[in-house]
Amino acid sequence: MPETASTTRAPDALLASLTPLLHAWLPRQRWFAGKGRRVTGFTLDAATELLPLDGTGPGLLHLLVRVEQPGRPAGTPADCYQLLLGVRPQLPPRLAPALIGRLRQGPLAGRAVYEGLRDPRLAGLLYERLRSPGRTGPLRFHATAPLPPALAPRMLDAEQSNSSLVYGDSFILKIFRRVSPGANPDLELPLALAGAGCERVPAPVAWFETGAATLGVLQPYLRGSRDGWRLALDALADGREFTVEARQLGRATAEVHLALAGALPTERLRRDRAAHLAAAMDARLHAAAKAVPALLPYVPGLRAVLAAAGDATGTGPLQRIHGDLHLGQTLRGSDGAWAVIDFEGEPAKSLDERRSPQPPVRDIAGMLRSFDYAARTHRPWNAEWAARCRAAYCTGYAEAAGTDPRDHPALLHAYETDKAVYEVVYEARHRPDWLPVPMAAIQRLAGPR
Repeated sequence: MPETASTTRAPDALLASLTPLLHAWLPRQRWFAGKGRRVTGFTLDAATELLPLDGTGPGLLHLLVRVEQPGRPAGTPADCYQLLLGVRPQLPPRLAPALIGRLRQGPLAGRAVYEGLRDPRLAGLLYERLRSPGRTGPLRFHATAPLPPALAPRMLDAEQSNSSLVYGDSFILKIFRRVSPGANPDLELPLALAGAGCERVPAPVAWFETGAATLGVLQPYLRGSRDGWRLALDALADGREFTVEARQLGRATAEVHLALAGALPTERLRRDRAAHLAAAMDARLHAAAKAVPALLPYVPGLRAVLAAAGDATGTGPLQRIHGDLHLGQTLRGSDGAWAVIDFEGEPAKSLDERRSPQPPVRDIAGMLRSFDYAARTHRPWNAEWAARCRAAYCTGYAEAAGTDPRDHPALLHAYETDKAVYEVVYEARHRPDWLPVPMAAIQRLAGPR
């Protein structure tokens, strides 16, 4: 496809006209990372007309916008967000929920601006652009194989740190909302795994980017699959064991780790690096205890757990890992096979942190905590069910990896503790009713007081 104009007419005037709307709309979005901090301004990194804004029909405007907020560490750039805005003279009733507002001034004065991904016509245009690799201004579109035409789009409502579109129940497109320079792990790692022949992860079939950042990834949509979190809750509600599924999931996790270690560079976990990891965990614990005083009685015991990780050398390589593994990041197909998805890592961390080699037990600890969370949703609290799932998961992992994570308890328990400390702060701030879930783990991991 030939390259089109990369910049809208009068971009400064356009941003000035959008500013009042963005001030009101952006902080309400689930994926906006700067909640609770005042927005002081916007800077436009790029503006691209994916569908021209002329005429009476809809236009599609792609923006990369930096959001200025106080409290940012010195020397760090403002967060950059990817926006896909629809523009129409009049918004049809079916798109009324997507309305952001009407422009009062600027080059598009009088037109309605709305969330473009909720417009099937505009969402379909984005898919068609992925079918035609090439450039549109600063945007670069890639595909690994020809894609079928004319697949009906629908936007998934379960938005979190990103937005997702499903096309014809065949493909799912993840749109990264908060973007950073560098390859996003959710593209980088699945591509590496596909090259290694690992079938546990859906292989990317198309993506788009700027020269500096990944913007979106299209992968096969695993129709008929159910996520591990929902399956675990159903088992609890039915009074069923989940150990067979947990053991199979452990094997799947190990296969992914082995493939990543074979496809990408690894490092030895040296004493200085182990000490650095333990010190960082200790610092997070002290910050958490200041934020949540309920942690204070357990700090001495938790510090001992974390300090032991400083001597945890010889426990395997540092390698690329999932980075945010839990039951909700897994899918089980109708054939019983597990798949692992969403390799972006923890969105709150910097891209450099998410791309750095880590001990594989960090992923394992995240999954062990997820079994605890699932069990806590059941009344009465079924601690034995969680313990059996945790053991089965580690057994399955050992069968496939050849090494049992329980053979290195110091590092495993340290990562479990670090995760539980993070959970305590999160629940205290956002879901106080859930605070007993991570606190139960804190009490177990801290040992006798």
